[in-house]
Formats: sequence, structure tokens, C-alpha cells
Amino acid sequence: MFFRLISSPPLQRFLSLVSRRASHAARQQYDVIVVGGGHAGTEAAAAAARVGAETLLVSQKIQTIGALSCNPSLGGVGKGQLVREVDALDGLCGRAGDWAGIHFSILNRSKGPAVWGPRAQLDRQRYRTFIQSELLSTPRLTVLEGSVEELLLSETNPEEPGSHRVTGIRLANEGTPISASSVILTTGTFLSGSLFVGQSESPGGRIGDAPSSAGLSHTLRERLGLRVGRLRTGTPPRILKDSVDLSLAHIHPPDSHPTPFSFLNTHTRCKPEEQLPCYLTHTTPGVERVVKESLHLNCHIQQDAKGPRYCPSIESRVVRFPGRQHQVWLEPEGLTSDLLYPQGLSMTMPPDIQLRLIREIPPLHRAEIHTPGYGVQYDFVCPTQLSPALQVKSTQGLFLAGQINGTTGYEEAAAQGLWAGVNAARSALSMPTVALSRTESYIGVLIDDLVSRGVTEPYRMFTSRAEYRTSLRPDNADLRLTLKGFEEVGCVSPLRYQEAVRVRDSLQEAQAALQTLSLSSPKWRKALPDMRMSETKNTLLTGMDVLQYNDVTFEMMSSAFPESLSRHMEFAQRLKIEAVYKPHCDLQKKEIERIQKEENMSLPQDIDYLTLPVSMSQEVREVLDRVRPSTLGAATRLEGMTPAAIVHLLNYVRTAAQRERRTQRHQKEEREREMCAREAS
Repeated sequence: MFFRLISSPPLQRFLSLVSRRASHAARQQYDVIVVGGGHAGTEAAAAAARVGAETLLVSQKIQTIGALSCNPSLGGVGKGQLVREVDALDGLCGRAGDWAGIHFSILNRSKGPAVWGPRAQLDRQRYRTFIQSELLSTPRLTVLEGSVEELLLSETNPEEPGSHRVTGIRLANEGTPISASSVILTTGTFLSGSLFVGQSESPGGRIGDAPSSAGLSHTLRERLGLRVGRLRTGTPPRILKDSVDLSLAHIHPPDSHPTPFSFLNTHTRCKPEEQLPCYLTHTTPGVERVVKESLHLNCHIQQDAKGPRYCPSIESRVVRFPGRQHQVWLEPEGLTSDLLYPQGLSMTMPPDIQLRLIREIPPLHRAEIHTPGYGVQYDFVCPTQLSPALQVKSTQGLFLAGQINGTTGYEEAAAQGLWAGVNAARSALSMPTVALSRTESYIGVLIDDLVSRGVTEPYRMFTSRAEYRTSLRPDNADLRLTLKGFEEVGCVSPLRYQEAVRVRDSLQEAQAALQTLSLSSPKWRKALPDMRMSETKNTLLTGMDVLQYNDVTFEMMSSAFPESLSRHMEFAQRLKIEAVYKPHCDLQKKEIERIQKEENMSLPQDIDYLTLPVSMSQEVREVLDRVRPSTLGAATRLEGMTPAAIVHLLNYVRTAAQRERRTQRHQKEEREREMCAREAS
């Protein structure tokens, strides 16, 4: 295995090369145009090009392509799974995280591996440089600086669904159109974005950048007739590191052995000893006092637009949870950066009051602000108007990805961007679009949640959203997605595919060796004396069975049976995880097969779904009660249905049918007894 060390070009050279490429953009026909250079846009552009489409990426400012607009970090619980899946499909962000990471840790390590959250604190400049270098070296990809004024519309293709058709873009201040078969909008917070600090408001999606054109939002609302809503988010002030007394905060060191995001990497660029720590502190009653005294000076917090529930501003926290102490993480912004990012202190009050507030926190009692925090409000398109391919149902050739679909977070944006890029390219190249199901990926869970349920607040991924999370683990994303990405989707390189095939074959060989290793319990206790196995147990166990024990590692087993297991040491951790989750995964697989087998099962039309004594969300109950599907298969295709709800419904109907058959049998037996009694008399 290897780590790809890229000698990234200086920004000036990058801009020069982009300029030469872009000089031809206005007079070329493209297969795919991507609007926006954030996490969704960069993944979309790279994925479309990998599939084989001639692709144009349009960004307002070349220097900000790949920028980390808010927290300089990647991954986390649920989010780390998305990063691993994006990487398994040959996306960029996992390798960029390994290149730019300066503090690596696995969150939730005290729990099972299925819910571990790979995470890294990043160097902002390194991350941006890596992404820009990757894009520039991607074949069939052109980068152009500009602002999109409007979408080009034309007559629809009568052979495809939809009442509108997008055929390209028109740049602001330029009359020349740029044509394409597919257009992907990844506008982030820039779609009719407004910035808020205190009582002041100005147009924009990120401080220091120009606002997006009003024409694009007008096209979506008025010409295409899409339902558009309003969401908000915010970011904390950046603090000068030298003004902070870190001795008053609790130090949190990184993992001693960094775990890379990418399946192609065995180590990270940052050496273990070079990693930087993070620091934890807490708010005080003084913080709450400052917030309450300044609410009348904060127009952003008073707006109706919904903000992120799981990453709220300090004002929202104080208003919703008065009297509580809140965590504040002080995180480095780079190896050589003189700034700290105070996670947990997103705020939009006037700058002078922001300074008063942060100085109420002991380590920040003399802190100086480099850049004040601010809030953003922006338009989003209600995602129930999209297909699972992330294409607008009513508009041919138009795809959406990222915050424009109502999500929050780099990882959610990157996942959508990759999948929109894949499908936009396949559509442009006259190939059928593809979908990922909830049973095979977190990306599938994310997209299904968006297009079937919609959003009422910024959507964030959690492991709890995935019904089959024991099989959708960070460690096996390559086996789940890389092979499909190459064989069916077309977005994975031969190099990555060959590596995934090697890993698959090696794991299968190792598991076969463990299954072949079959001994009685006494012999296992003799071979592994440190294993805590009941003395009364006297059954035949395979190596996979024994590896499920908490105190047994593959390393122990390899030492005991070197002739058959030592050559598989490269996959020691993965084999342990596979063994632990094998019973759960086998059960889930049977559930999925049962659903597929019982698709034609009739559902009684008199079921009271609203009071059904099974575990179902109220939303699912209402959908079933309203539609009243005739078969289980019809129920699986309803918007908002989840595999877990289908399993519970299947179990209920089968149990009810069994009870009904028993009742009928007992009634029949009772009638026969009565008849016999009458005949005897």
C-alpha cells in the first residue's frame, strides 16, 4: 500500500494554468457544467470527469475552490462513514483529509466499530491546495472563474419526463452562453445569501466573497416553479492563538497512531509526533448574561429561518437551555496558523459584544478576535422535488447537490456532489442513472431521507439514521462500494478497483482459514489460555466463532496457529470486526431477503396503521394509513418508508396471519367436535 504524495503547485501557477484552460470555455460544448467550487461542487466535477464526461467547473473565485468555510475538520460520528464511502467511490475528500490532517482521532471508540467516527482536524491551506491540485490534474475537467446569471432553458425531450429542460448557463456580465447536457447546482450558502452581524445585513454567502447572482434564484423559483425555502447557519469568531491562555483549558491529544480516511493510504502526511492537540473549556454564567443582554441587538437570531439543531449558535443554546454549561473546543486551524477555531461559539451579535462574551471564558479572558463570527441565511430547494439520482424531477438535465438540498456539513455535501456528478455524467453520455439503497450505504440513507422525507431544518447525518448500520461500517466501505463503483457506475479507477479486489480476496481467504480451523472448546482453551471461555462449554467452534470473544484478537490466534493465519496479519483488525458483526449482518441479510421474497404478500385492508402495536414513526404510520398499499412491495415504494418499518410490518402481518389460521383451525375443530357430539346423541 502507498500514500500518494502530491507536489501541489503554487497557487499562482494553479491560477495561470486555470486561466489558460478557461480561455476556451465560452466557445465549447460540455457534457456537464458544475456551478460552485465547495465540497459538493469539487466532488461533482471530479466524479463527472471520472465517468467520462467533458466537465466545466464554474466558481466565483478560483482561490476559494476547496475552502473550508467553517470548521477546519472532516469526519465524525456518521460523517466519517460518509467520507469513507466517498473515498471508496474514488472521491477527493478522504485523500485530502489524509494530506491536510493535523489531529486525527476515532470518536465513539468505546462503542462498537459500526458507530466509530473517523475524524481529523485540518490545515486549511493544505486542504485547499490538495483539492485544487487534484482538480487541475483531472482529465476532461476545465475550471472557470465566473458568476452564473441564469440557466439556459429549451424545449423538452418528449421521450423523458419533465416539463422543463436545462441546456446550459449564462455567465453574469457576459452574453455568450455555455451549453451542456447536464448542469449541477452546488451553490452552498450563496443562493440569495445574506450575511448578518449584529443588526447589520449584507448580501453574500461567505464573508469576503461576492454574493451570487439574483438571476439564478429567480430562475429556480419563477421559471422552473420549484418550491424554495430559507435556512440559516453561522460561524464563530476566529481567535488569535497567542492571546489565549491554554493552560486553563483541558488538553485533548490526538490518537497516537493516526487512522487514514482513504483506503489507498496506510499512513497520513502528518507524522504522529507532529500532530497538534485540541483543548476543551466551557461557558460560564457570564456568557449567558452577555447573550441575554444583547439579544435585542441580534437580528439573525430573531429570524424565522430554521438553523442547524445539532450545531446551534451560542445564542440559541442559551435561549433554549438557560442555566447550563456548554462545551467549547479550541481547535487549531493549521500547523503554522496563528488562529484558533472556538467550536461551540457560533455567534452573530455585534463584534464588540462578541469580544465581551468570549472573555467571560477563563482561557479566553484576554483573547483577541481576528475575524468576528457571523450568520448566513440562504435559499434551498425542497429536496422532495428530486429523484434518487439527485435530478430535479420536473426539469431535464438539472441536478442539485449540497446545501441547496437542505443539508449541513462538508461530508453531506461531498457525498451528494459525488453522486450528482456520477448521474449527471451518465445522463449526458446517454447512460441510465443509478441509485444507492439504504441497505448498502450511508450515501443511500442520506439521499433517500432527502428525496422521500424532505427537510424542515438543516439535515445532518448520524449513525442512528441508518437501519443497517452494523453492516454499513467505516471499515468495509470499500467492499460495499468500490467494486460497484467500477463495475456498474464507472467512477472508480482501475488502480483502486484492483486494490479492492485484492482486499476482498484476501479477506475471503482469511475467513475461510478461520472457518476451517475447527476445534473443541477444551482445545481452544488450551491453545488460547488467556481466553475467558466457560469451563462447562464443550462444543465444536470455528476460528470465526472464537474471534467473536471480546478478549480474543486475531494476533493471539495468529500466534497460536501461525501456519494457517500469520500471512493474514495485514487484515487483523478488519477480521476481528467482521467476526464480531457476522451474526448481526447475517440476520440483516435474511431480513432483506425476506422482504424481497415476500414482496407480493397481501396487506389486509382493515389494518389500523395508526395504532399498530409495532415500532414505527408517526410519519410512516400516516403514509400507510393514507395510501393503504395492497402488497408489501407497494409499501416498500412509498415515500418515507424505511427498511426497518417494512420488517416490522412484515412480521406483524405474518404473525397476524398465523394467529388467524390458528383461530380458524380451532374453530373448525370445535365445529367438528360439535357435529360429532350431535351425531352421537
